[in-house]
Amino acid sequence: MTRGTTNPNRLRRCDRWLAGPAGWRLRRAVEPPVVVDLGYGASPVTAVELHDRLRRVRPDVEVVGIEIDPERVAAGQALARPGLTFRRGGFEVPLDGGRRATVVRAFNVLRQYSEDEVAGAWATVQERLTPNGLLVDGTCDELGRLATWVAVEPAGPVSLTLSWHLRGLRTPSVIAERLPKALIHRNVPGEGIHAYLADIDRHWERSASHAAYGVRQRFLATAQGLRDGGWPLLDGPARWRLGELTVAWDAVAPGSADHQGP
Repeated sequence: MTRGTTNPNRLRRCDRWLAGPAGWRLRRAVEPPVVVDLGYGASPVTAVELHDRLRRVRPDVEVVGIEIDPERVAAGQALARPGLTFRRGGFEVPLDGGRRATVVRAFNVLRQYSEDEVAGAWATVQERLTPNGLLVDGTCDELGRLATWVAVEPAGPVSLTLSWHLRGLRTPSVIAERLPKALIHRNVPGEGIHAYLADIDRHWERSASHAAYGVRQRFLATAQGLRDGGWPLLDGPARWRLGELTVAWDAVAPGSADHQGP
């Protein structure tokens, strides 16, 4: 059974990223792209929202909500419409005609599994992706104010994104409690993710004077400090203004070397 709570707009941060930096995967698809909301939970609202948001990028996108619980699938049928369907299944991502998915978004699903089950679940989904496809394995809080996700391509993971609601943010490392399952137990000294979160906090403190110009200016200064310190950030100011940081996976992957900043 996947997550129970499903609040409206809970996954808006990831949806915004899918429609933005990752949107090229939808636009370049020759056939109508298939996007899967895997383990959408007690309410199908996240699948409905995903369809609404991605239609602005690719009007013919097909969103399929997949759940293991038949009662949840039945509840979703009432909201089905052209381009939005629901079916029963799991990591095998069952699609009609053996079609492959351009995007599989699995939020707050693997959090319920053990760490040693993550690689197998990723591999199962990766086999169901198009060549340019993407698995997004993420976690967020109940209101979607803190969100993290790993971007996994058919060849393997490529990035980690952290996303904060900036207003009222005191310490960026509060997001540690929402790390994906692949990393949440790795937030210990000697691991790359621990060093990364510590450096984010350090640059956040260093940038305190920028708070006079607003929290976004402070966050922009924090992100720039991280990049200047050698962290391989894959995004820039346009995403930083949204309270979002994307770093190359190799820098924070389990077993990655501790980063030595300036």
